[in-house]
Amino acid sequence: MFELMTKMYSDLTTRLDKMDDKISSIDKKLDSKADKSDIVHIENKLDNTTKALFDGYNQVYDKVVAVENAVSDLSSKVEKQEVEIKVIKGGK
Repeated sequence: MFELMTKMYSDLTTRLDKMDDKISSIDKKLDSKADKSDIVHIENKLDNTTKALFDGYNQVYDKVVAVENAVSDLSSKVEKQEVEIKVIKGGK
C-alpha cells in the first residue's frame, strides 16, 4: 500500500513539474509577444466593455425597480378588491 502511494505521489509530482514547465514556456512566449501598446489596447477595450456592461446593469436595475413598484401597486389593488368582495359577500 505504501509503495502504491509513493508511486502515485511520484507520478503526480512529475506531472505537476511538466505542467509548471509548460506554463513557464507559455508565459515566456506571451511576454515576448506582448508589448506595452498591446496591453494599453486591451485595457482600453476592457474599459469600454466594462462601461457598457455597467450601463446595461443600471438599465436592468431600473427596470427591476419599475416592475417591483408595479407589482406593489397591483398587490395593493388586489387587497382592496378582496376586502370589497368580502364586504359584498357579507352584505347578502
